[in-house]
Amino acid sequence: MVQGYPEPELRLMDNPSKLAVLGSPIAHSKSPVLHAAAYAALDLPWTYSAIEMAGPGLRDFVLSLDSGWRGLSLTMPLKRDILPLLDRADELVELTGGANTVLFTGGGGFRMAGFNTDVYGVTRALREGGVPRVTKVHVLGAGATASSVLVAVAALGAVEVLVSARTPGKAKALAPLAERLNLRLTITGLDAAPASFVPDLVVSTLPGGSDVDVSFPSEVLSGSTLFDVAYDPWPSPLATRWREAGGRVVSGLEMLVNQALGQVRVFVTGAASTELDDERRVLDAMRASVGLGSSPA
Repeated sequence: MVQGYPEPELRLMDNPSKLAVLGSPIAHSKSPVLHAAAYAALDLPWTYSAIEMAGPGLRDFVLSLDSGWRGLSLTMPLKRDILPLLDRADELVELTGGANTVLFTGGGGFRMAGFNTDVYGVTRALREGGVPRVTKVHVLGAGATASSVLVAVAALGAVEVLVSARTPGKAKALAPLAERLNLRLTITGLDAAPASFVPDLVVSTLPGGSDVDVSFPSEVLSGSTLFDVAYDPWPSPLATRWREAGGRVVSGLEMLVNQALGQVRVFVTGAASTELDDERRVLDAMRASVGLGSSPA
């Protein structure tokens, strides 16, 4: 990744209108619906499609794009595969090691800037779901999304995180990030989580439909909040188990909408932190497009 891309503002390409989400599998993605709702609300004549794409084809695809392209959304397994192709990355990409958004920019040629809006998506979804603070968090899975979750829960006050993964060795890659965030990290297999760990929050970053082989004590099921990043199918088997025990569940759709809002900000303004004009109306249109009610005040 090339460092030192000139600041301050990114220079957007002249009038590009094509956008897409890449990943595999991608047919279930609700991103095209969300983005179409946003651009209709903003009166922008942009197109946004879904393209099946695995890692080996990513480089050739990106380098084949013409000047009509504005940017890309990236889902699994591409959030890390894109990194070597970027000319510039925001601080959260550097921190998490994953980018879910690419903006094509001008100024001296065709350049690619990478952003991570997943952290914003997780943080806002939890706060709006009634989880403004956490102390102990149990994360299921150790992929790129898990890195964003660690950053998000650290911002909400977490001090201790248990990561359970099908391949515990893979989760060791999270250790430097946890240390940087001042999180006490414990790693176990999915079937070996200690019953003595009672979290405020359980976050599943596992693929939709996964049958999670974790035995949660009844006090966790009823007393802790579950945030399941997956949204298709919904409710997930784990969310169903949680609800049956009387526990609180935050849907992955909430993260999806909020990270998509961050992407829309990037594509429209060039910065994930710059709010849109009349953003509340845009967000409500996005939420309605996937069957959610108006955003909290």
